[in-house]
Amino acid sequence: MNLAGLHPNLRIRIAVGFLQRLLDSMVMSFMAIYLAFEYGVAVAGVLVVTVMVLGVVGTLAGGHMSDTRGRRRTLLLGETGVCLTFALMAVADSPAWHSPALVYCGYLVNKFAASFAMPANDAMILDVTTPESRKLVYTINYWSINLALAFGALLGGFLYNGHFTLLLALAAAGTVVIAAVTYFLIAETKPDQTEEESGAPARPRGSILRDFASGYRLVLQDRAFGRLLVAATLFMSIELQLINYIGVRLARDLPEQNLLAIGSWAVRVDGVEMLGILRAENTVLVVALALVAHLVLRRVPDRVRMYAGAGLFTAGYMVLAVSDTGWVLLVAALVLTVGELMDVPVRQALLADMVPAASRTRYMAVYNLNIRVALVVASLCITVGSVLPPWGMAALYGVFGLVIIWQYRAILTPSAARAELARA
Repeated sequence: MNLAGLHPNLRIRIAVGFLQRLLDSMVMSFMAIYLAFEYGVAVAGVLVVTVMVLGVVGTLAGGHMSDTRGRRRTLLLGETGVCLTFALMAVADSPAWHSPALVYCGYLVNKFAASFAMPANDAMILDVTTPESRKLVYTINYWSINLALAFGALLGGFLYNGHFTLLLALAAAGTVVIAAVTYFLIAETKPDQTEEESGAPARPRGSILRDFASGYRLVLQDRAFGRLLVAATLFMSIELQLINYIGVRLARDLPEQNLLAIGSWAVRVDGVEMLGILRAENTVLVVALALVAHLVLRRVPDRVRMYAGAGLFTAGYMVLAVSDTGWVLLVAALVLTVGELMDVPVRQALLADMVPAASRTRYMAVYNLNIRVALVVASLCITVGSVLPPWGMAALYGVFGLVIIWQYRAILTPSAARAELARA
């Protein structure tokens, strides 16, 4: 399987996904800073939390609509909303009409619309891939997303000061292209299979709200999916430590030191600069090694990849939590990135194999909530880290890692047994 052999929808969605992540990273990475300058840090925190809550509502609503009305229609609604709200934010931030309140309203609706479309995009990828092609597809998608986030943050960083209106206008123009591509080039992929045909228990038909609640209740009753959701949430909680507890610890505790010295020339870094280097190292390694890792590891059994990946990933972060030596931190970042590359594509392929066709988008909507829960866990870890010593935080990450592997073991063992029964 190569890129040319992929479904046309898939090739388009990977390209569109790159542009979406680039635009989102270019603008949204700086919205908290914008709100903090306009309203103060405390109010900005409340405003951002409100956006996150509305994003959860949008994700669940989009998941329900995509499974009942189709992927394409849901994508078009969400992407049109994103386009219009970026345009509104650009106008509201312009010198002629400087209105932070209107910029925030646009931001609020923008994240709702983006969250509304996200599960449909994820489900469309599942609709047009086979179990054999999913590891490659998710590897390419993971590589593409990381590349887009890196470029988006870089562009936004250069243009934010003094050119924020231009950033918003560029984002609005880019999302016009995305919506047009979806309208003209994307075909509907929603399976015709009903939930009853897929083996899911029949659920009563009634009002929209009752159907909505009933559909998500079935998702939450899926125990194997619940275990994968727990593992994904803890994995993301560890990953977010770099910009939460570990970032704070490095800024506060890491002594200024020479990272590299040749004669009288030296690269000297403090904690904040070390944090930036570690983030850049992780992004560059993912972009550079994702496709290579797919080729090298394709014959390694999934179970081995997931166990080893989670172990290396956790071990790397445990070292980041305690070490004050620059080169040790760099090696730890390399180790955790290798673990990340071993684990993530296989976990996403496992998720894809697990969800029933008739409820794909609802499953993806609930699964995507792992990021928001992980953000809360990672934030709480800053408070916990003010009480625990660094080795205590490292031990906490170790517990997270063990729980992840425990969840993987519980999921993979019954799967193997079912496969053996099927072959018998």
